[in-house]
Amino acid sequence: MQATRRDFLKFTTIGGAAAAIFGFDLQPAYAQLRVLKIARASETRSTCPYCAVGCGTIIYTIGDKAKNVTPQVVHVEGDPDHPTNRGTLCPKGASLEQDILNDRRLLKPQVRRPGGTQWEDISWDDALNEIAARIKKTRDDSFIEKDAKGVTVNRLESISWIGGCTDTNEFNYLVVKAMRALGVVHLENQARV
Repeated sequence: MQATRRDFLKFTTIGGAAAAIFGFDLQPAYAQLRVLKIARASETRSTCPYCAVGCGTIIYTIGDKAKNVTPQVVHVEGDPDHPTNRGTLCPKGASLEQDILNDRRLLKPQVRRPGGTQWEDISWDDALNEIAARIKKTRDDSFIEKDAKGVTVNRLESISWIGGCTDTNEFNYLVVKAMRALGVVHLENQARV
């Protein structure tokens, strides 16, 4: 016998009515429902950091937001209200929770000194100071004030900047201002790719 969609609807309606008439009780089934792991979690909307699409994500964390409590990520999913991805995520975006909770994830800046073979942990202040010193040295060594024709150009071609899809408009505005103040002419933003 070939069952049709109409037959399926008839049989399910008859079966549901019979279950209601003969007293099929759903209470034991409801008692077995598990509480969702995100039931008491806080939602934080974010953007996937992987590509230039900029998919919206919702990151669920558990933690009472006390002073010395670090929130724990328990789930990451696509944001159904986001206009770009409407709740869907690619495999890389869907694996964000594994990246956040990875025990090999770097939490401090590291540096490998010239000629060295090992990475060493340094403080954030030391990292920022070293970056600033290297930017200043590079700018001092390679700043172009005038071109070959003697025209003032004030540019720095030895440093470039690339922004990311998760950068906000305000951040990008400040970065472009800072880079232009240094004379950097090679600027790009990944979100335009």
